[in-house]
Amino acid sequence: MDSTAQTFNHRLTSIKLWPPSQSTRLLLVERMTKNLITPSIFSRKYGLLDKEEAEQDSKKIENIAFATANQHFEKEPDGDGGSAVQIYAKESSRLMLEVLKRGPRVKDGEMITSEKVGAAHETVFDISGGHRSFIDAEEAEELLKPLSVQGKYTKICFSNRSFGLGAARVAEPILLSIKDQLTEVNLSDFIAGRPEAEALEVMNIFSAALEGCVLRFLDLSNNAMGEKGVRAFGSLLRSQHNLEELYLMNDGISEEAARAISELIPSTEKLKILHFHNNMTGDEGAVAIAKMVGHSPVLEDFRCSSTRVGSEGGVALAEALATCTNLKKLDLRDNMFGVEAGLALSKAIPAFSDLTEVYLSYINLEDEGTEALAHALKDSAPSLEVLEMAGNDITTKSAAALATTIAAKQFLTILNLSENELKDEGAILIGKALEDGHDQLKEVDMSTNMIRRAGARFLAQVVLRKSGFKLLNINGNYISDEGIDEVKDIFKNSPSMLGLLDENDPDGEDDADEEDADNDDELESRLKGLEIKQDE
Repeated sequence: MDSTAQTFNHRLTSIKLWPPSQSTRLLLVERMTKNLITPSIFSRKYGLLDKEEAEQDSKKIENIAFATANQHFEKEPDGDGGSAVQIYAKESSRLMLEVLKRGPRVKDGEMITSEKVGAAHETVFDISGGHRSFIDAEEAEELLKPLSVQGKYTKICFSNRSFGLGAARVAEPILLSIKDQLTEVNLSDFIAGRPEAEALEVMNIFSAALEGCVLRFLDLSNNAMGEKGVRAFGSLLRSQHNLEELYLMNDGISEEAARAISELIPSTEKLKILHFHNNMTGDEGAVAIAKMVGHSPVLEDFRCSSTRVGSEGGVALAEALATCTNLKKLDLRDNMFGVEAGLALSKAIPAFSDLTEVYLSYINLEDEGTEALAHALKDSAPSLEVLEMAGNDITTKSAAALATTIAAKQFLTILNLSENELKDEGAILIGKALEDGHDQLKEVDMSTNMIRRAGARFLAQVVLRKSGFKLLNINGNYISDEGIDEVKDIFKNSPSMLGLLDENDPDGEDDADEEDADNDDELESRLKGLEIKQDE
């Protein structure tokens, strides 16, 4: 087990993850609604939902996903609920994608445009529903029969079903017959549990059958491919010149495999989404992926999280990203970038004027990298909605720079600075930055930051004034018992907005610069008067 998995498991040992709170459920509905009404590739093809319809669909999706996950949880009540949470998220995503591809419902008296008519003729063939399972040749013949006898399918999803050689040979002639009409192919998690030799042969069969199809979407995630698997898909990858979305998550992508991907795909000029999460790419592999990124001028969404990338690879990725001026979402969490890569990324940030989500947690930024990125973000990304910089050894030294940036981001909905060392001084500065405006703020996570009574109380007072606020997490700090009582009293009319406080340590000590609890009021008073300067 790698260090990331160990850390993650350690954090969850004392936490019950299911069921989610009502505020969490409402927040999911809100996020799905926002996604459904935001213009995207899907809306251009299928039409854009209005807010009322999107809200109705989101509530239905959440209810179905919750019921499905809860049914699973009831079968294993002694677990921590982690698997139920995964099912909840997966089912929500799947159902939301169905709604996006369905498009808006036709209302009475509404004319159907030619674009909507065209979209209605596009058909999805999806066998991913139900339990994960192996399929043999006989079952494959039954499952895939509609592909050869019905309609003009343009999108296929074989995820969650494990194909053996027999099933693959059944699929081969069918795929050959329809490949010219395909635009989207999802082969994620389709060889699970197969011996390596058989899995590679199955990949070869699918790759040869699909070679030459003109795809805009390809998902090969969760297949533990490694370099051999990547090269087994060589025929398919070499024939792709129009990809807009490429997903290679949890594929065991090593340095060699990353180089193979970069070598095989002939063009990424149209690529808008590249997700490369949870691999073992390392620095050399990151350099290969950086070459792809550097040749992806319209990239909007880049995820390269949990990939064991260090300073050299981080610098290479940062320099390549500087060419991606359309970037909207950047996720580099859980890598070993360090200060140097953080500084390189700060030089690329000004190019991202459309950036709305940035995830930079657990990449060893320290104060120097944090301040550089804060200054870069302050004057760019005016529509930033999500900022996550947890677990970066950030101290009070960087608090003023972060506060200045946060004060400028009036569209911020989620702020996560957990597992740092911001203390009361940093907490109050961040709270001060959030005081004015920030009407869309929904979540603030300042857990595990050596915060005591003064910082906790001030943060609570600030976020409570935000009309749509959902959750403040200040768990794992050094708040006194009196401070806990004060915070709970502040939230007495909205208890669901305050996260758990079961890991708070009122006897915790700050070895670097311990403040006496009696000085909390004076500290709060002194810091509340500070102004967050926008022109620094």
